Amino acid sequence: MPVHNADIARIFEEIAELLELEDANPFRVRAYRNAARVVGEQRFDIAERLAQDEALPKLPGIGEDLSAKIKEIAATGSCALRERLAKRAPAGITELLHLPGLGPKRVRTLNRELEVHSLAQLVRAAKDGRLRTLSGFGAKTEKTLLDAALAQLGTTKRFKLAVAGEYASSLVAYLEKARGVKSVVVAGSYRRMKETVGDLDILVSAETDTAAQAAMRRFAEYGEVKKVLAQGETRASVVLASGLQVDLRVVPRESAGAALHYFTGSKAHNIALRRMAQAKKLKVNEYGVFRGERRIAGETEESVYKVFGLPWIPPELREDQGELEAARQGRLPKLVTLEDLKGDLHAHTKATDGRASLEDMAKAAQARGFAYLAITEHSRRVTVAHGLDPQRLARQVAAIDALNATLKGLTLLKGIEVDILEDGSLDLPESALEPLDLVVGAVHSNFKLSRARQTERILAAMESPFVSILAHPSGRLIDAREPYDVDMLAIVRKAKAQGIALELNAHPERLDLSDVHCRMAKDEGVLVCVSSDAHSIDDFDNLRYGIGQARRGWLEKGDVLNTRSLGALKKFLARGRA
Repeated sequence: MPVHNADIARIFEEIAELLELEDANPFRVRAYRNAARVVGEQRFDIAERLAQDEALPKLPGIGEDLSAKIKEIAATGSCALRERLAKRAPAGITELLHLPGLGPKRVRTLNRELEVHSLAQLVRAAKDGRLRTLSGFGAKTEKTLLDAALAQLGTTKRFKLAVAGEYASSLVAYLEKARGVKSVVVAGSYRRMKETVGDLDILVSAETDTAAQAAMRRFAEYGEVKKVLAQGETRASVVLASGLQVDLRVVPRESAGAALHYFTGSKAHNIALRRMAQAKKLKVNEYGVFRGERRIAGETEESVYKVFGLPWIPPELREDQGELEAARQGRLPKLVTLEDLKGDLHAHTKATDGRASLEDMAKAAQARGFAYLAITEHSRRVTVAHGLDPQRLARQVAAIDALNATLKGLTLLKGIEVDILEDGSLDLPESALEPLDLVVGAVHSNFKLSRARQTERILAAMESPFVSILAHPSGRLIDAREPYDVDMLAIVRKAKAQGIALELNAHPERLDLSDVHCRMAKDEGVLVCVSSDAHSIDDFDNLRYGIGQARRGWLEKGDVLNTRSLGALKKFLARGRA
């Protein structure tokens, strides 16, 4: 069974959780959690490299013990330590750690005092009023946990876009090797670049029926398949070891475009198009567009839309949010592309919590053809990331100036990701910010302030003449932390008034701004900056997910700050400094 980086990372995260529940040394817990993060961020296939007898490259924070466990997982798909810890823990107990407000200490209390070690047991205990009897819980906490547990039980597991992409790319490469297969395309929410994916829809076109059947068999025999749910002549469904369901359909050439359109969705977009078909006395489905029994279109997606007098609509827009009307009126946006980006305005180095040197980040940026790269380390308040104080920042400014003198085709911009404190002031004095090319303001603490206070805090920070960009404006971590309660329209309008860009942080765990807020920014005339938040040279790959989100938000090249030339960018950054 193929072992992906995401599988290794998941096992390390499970080990960290199980160790936490045993009240293990926090440094040991942190080591496994760091290993999960580092492994998950690697862009090369660790198991494949080890299978070819290549040495495992040195990874940050990964010593001999963790390296040995990586090799063990890559070879066996499991880890003896994880199995030992799991045997000692009550079944289902790690589910509780994923609920907001339940840390390891409280989970241990629930298990010890009430024998609660699963979501279902937690729901029963909360409904019985037993949680409030525990020290440190109370009626309010009981209700909060009950609501969270019920929501979790009612939620189908979804995978972050980047994780789903890892499984998709491996499976596509595997299927493309089948003899007679002409094309393999991933449709569904993955093609629409949704931030999370519930399952994968894969469409295969083959040269002959025999080749199609061979592809179906090859799919069911994929090494990572845990369970075959269904297998017929043209369709099969499986569940992978990760829990991700994959549906495969073999489609004939004459209906390939209609099938791609139908299975890309969204459901709402398809329903809206179906209504248009009914008005024309037509029928549209995965087999084509029909007038009576005669297929009049379906070989390509373009042919499907053409029947309705529409241009092809990019998948990212297909959410029934006005795209059909815009297409009818000839005002579909010309969406921004990855190739439009001239540089990246949010990156870290080893000076704080990055994992590459300043020189290595510059080389990687040059290799990608960037005209500029902003180095934006954390400021001193973020102690866990070894944030810079004014003295260390000044030394880095000097280092950037020295390196710029040697670079060709790339300019490093001197920046900082400065913390916005609870009162709205900035973590560093103006004297430290004045020599910089740009300042990225960011909230990294006090997420639970009231809506009024959180909004007031951010608006106050945006008054600074030095703040050029507001980073990850909602503060969310997908499936891990809800956005903080803030008046986003007020933030957007303040950005317009102050000439500040809003960041679309492209890290797959953030994708913040959301697509909705990207469109809000566009409507209000506010520039968006698509930034990688790179902490390593591979993290520049995050930009593809950021561009996907930007496209979902209807952003065009002119709406994105870092599509501008260096000269035009500097003019924007100079605003308010005079």
